[in-house]
Amino acid sequence: METQMNFEYERNNHSVGDSIWHMEWCPKYLYRMFRKFKYKNLAEACIRKAAHEHKIEINEISVMPDHLHCITKIPLTMTPARALQLLKGRSAYLFFRVHPRARLRYPKGHLWSRGKFASSIGFSDIEKTTSYIRNQEARHGLTSFTGNSTL
Repeated sequence: METQMNFEYERNNHSVGDSIWHMEWCPKYLYRMFRKFKYKNLAEACIRKAAHEHKIEINEISVMPDHLHCITKIPLTMTPARALQLLKGRSAYLFFRVHPRARLRYPKGHLWSRGKFASSIGFSDIEKTTSYIRNQEARHGLTSFTGNSTL
């Protein structure tokens, strides 16, 4: 998916600027939950919907079997920790609503682990970070997702 970054600052009534972050998090217990293509797409769709609901822009996302990376643009009034909390919480809720059998693996309803990574990126680092995220499959030796998962 080809996305274009807008290199103009966001302008509001009392603020000007951008808050662009590279974020990463993993499913609970590092289960390789997203090996199947349909679960990978479902997770991505749930994260994008959660982001849209909270006015978070996802510019790039790469869902791997046991973790995911994304470049997000969050409102200046939101902290990265709050953005991660909203994305992880709402996407887990949506994931379990669409795929209730996943609760067999996650009986308490916690899809995502407590850990997280967030690093701010500026306009000069966007191309390098985008390239890193797009090439995750090659970095981890995956050519494509298979249908061999047992869930």
